[in-house]
Amino acid sequence: MIYAGLDVGSRTIKLVTFDTVIRDSLIAETGVRPLQRCREILAGRDYGRLVVTGYGRHLVAPVLHGEIVSEIKAFAVGARYLFPDCRTVIDVGGQDSKVIILTDTGEVLRFEMNDRCAAGTGKFLEVMAHSLEASLRQLSDMAVKSERAASINSLCTVFAESEVVSLVARGESTPAIALGLHEAIATRLSAMANRCGIREKVVFAGGGSLNVCLASLLKRKLNTNIIVPDSPQIVGA
Repeated sequence: MIYAGLDVGSRTIKLVTFDTVIRDSLIAETGVRPLQRCREILAGRDYGRLVVTGYGRHLVAPVLHGEIVSEIKAFAVGARYLFPDCRTVIDVGGQDSKVIILTDTGEVLRFEMNDRCAAGTGKFLEVMAHSLEASLRQLSDMAVKSERAASINSLCTVFAESEVVSLVARGESTPAIALGLHEAIATRLSAMANRCGIREKVVFAGGGSLNVCLASLLKRKLNTNIIVPDSPQIVGA
């Protein structure tokens, strides 16, 4: 049987078709009509069973006759499929971030999830990049090249944006601000991971793992190697 896995995120929808191996994958913008976008993505595809996870799973699954799986389970199963010796999954998406600890046999042992505010998510960096008139890629590139980090005291998006504006007004360099923002997020994520009791091997998934600076800072703060899959956005799907 061919399975179709949909991860309906706040920013992107990820599709994976799978039998014993991944047959195909796709990443598309969610847009303002996620159900319609999912129908378009699935149109003409051959599959026998649909499983849906992500931010919009409760909207999409009942209409498209799919099964609902929590994001925690989806990322645990996806990471273990790609890396059977994975014991910790860190996922940074557009609207939330999560740390999942797995047993030696792959069951979820415990997890921590930040879904109450934008702190530690892709949305936070997106807002900060806009404040600095840069793209997310440019923000990461500037941070990697900076030799020092400006101090960012708040991870509340509103207050942090005010801090960024103040730093710019005082003449602080944009690369230093960019690194300070990445440091703030990495500190929050590493604190979540340490509270959960991190176990090796660690897989970093989601759109946030495409950020080279964030991945590097997490590796340093957690003092362990971090694996970023070749296609980290499709792990949940």
